[in-house]
Amino acid sequence: MRVLKGLSQENLAVDAGIDRTYVSRLERGLENPTVEVLDRIAKALDRDIIGFFDDVSPDEPEVRPLKGGRKPK
Repeated sequence: MRVLKGLSQENLAVDAGIDRTYVSRLERGLENPTVEVLDRIAKALDRDIIGFFDDVSPDEPEVRPLKGGRKPK
């Protein structure tokens, strides 16, 4: 969801009021977020929290991670 919206982990973290490293750990399956954190992330992504629990449609495009590092100036 984050990548499809073109957000970096840092942007999502700021919008959701959480730490960027926590976003990274969530994406790697190393953390279990609370409902409150899921709600804040969903709002930052302009999604409903139920979207985290929907099955992925086979028609959805494959999501590739954003490249790391800073954007060129």
